[in-house]
Amino acid sequence: MDAEDLHNYCLGLPNVTFDFPFDEDTICYRICNKIFALASLERVPLRVNLKCSPDIIDELREKFRCIQPGYHMNKRNWNTVVFDGALSVSALGTLIQHSFAMTFRSLPKKQQAIAVEQSPEILEIIDNYSTIDLGKLR
Repeated sequence: MDAEDLHNYCLGLPNVTFDFPFDEDTICYRICNKIFALASLERVPLRVNLKCSPDIIDELREKFRCIQPGYHMNKRNWNTVVFDGALSVSALGTLIQHSFAMTFRSLPKKQQAIAVEQSPEILEIIDNYSTIDLGKLR
């Protein structure tokens, strides 16, 4: 997965927007104005900060060398995932959707309800990706 694939994948999720709030290199993907993914478009290999459940964050870092504590982020809730080929595209997609789900669940209930009314498919992502079966990540 490269920067263009990441961009297309994230924008394929419901109600996602993007912007460059820090500089012209750092892209942020948002659900209801909250960041769930951010990446430097100039870094090779691509590195993406993704939100993660504290319940699995340490195990992910131990299991995969390409998953590190979130760069310039709260290390208890964010990972930096290096897109170096160690994880399959499917696994990267799972991590992105998990970040989307974790971020969505942190929104105020009223905001969640409005977003689900606009895009009911959000519920499927929340149901399927709020937790991750680490045994299936490759």
